[in-house]
Amino acid sequence: MAHISPDFQTKKAFKEAVAKGTQVCVYSPGMFPAKENGQETVEAPANYHKWYARVEVKNGCITKVLS
Repeated sequence: MAHISPDFQTKKAFKEAVAKGTQVCVYSPGMFPAKENGQETVEAPANYHKWYARVEVKNGCITKVLS
């Protein structure tokens, strides 16, 4: 599962940042790479995994939060 940078503590803060146009990029710390384009599932915060979201990614950055 992919992670995000910057790392948000709450899903609400994440959604607000994406809506404002803040650049949030997707990365994968494991052996399976995150998608550069298309839909991806992300989890955050990185150390605690308190929330998950389905997002749309373009060129490695999130353009839309789907759920």
